[in-house]
Amino acid sequence: MPENTVTAPLAPMGPGDVADAFAYIRALQAHDIDTAGAVANDTGPELRQLLLDVAARVFIPVTAVDDRDGEPCAHSFLAAALGRLLLEVLCHGDGACLAFPPGIAQTIIRFTENILTEDHGDVADVLRQLEAAGMRQALEAHPAHRTTA
Repeated sequence: MPENTVTAPLAPMGPGDVADAFAYIRALQAHDIDTAGAVANDTGPELRQLLLDVAARVFIPVTAVDDRDGEPCAHSFLAAALGRLLLEVLCHGDGACLAFPPGIAQTIIRFTENILTEDHGDVADVLRQLEAAGMRQALEAHPAHRTTA
């Protein structure tokens, strides 16, 4: 993943990539190891990059400095730095357990549970919403896949 990914606009993922990444994430979230393993086998080594792409699309917009509501404060910049740091740990873990597909997927799941849901609500529902948003973006960017997705 290029180092400027966290500040440059992210290119949309392909529809198949979105489907594969979220199939793996949702399987792990549901503790369905057999399905997660099947997705990992079908997707191959590119699964890691697909999960990193999803992580960037989840973490960075949520933690980015938002100046629409007035002047950003120190906490705004701290949140943005923490989002970039989390993504950096996943990208360049150098053998750390978080740098492999299960660790990346579990980090996305925990982030969703702790940050994107209220009172640890329905994580599966939020993951479906994130997947739907990613799929809409992918289909807009790759209209030739509309009939096959």
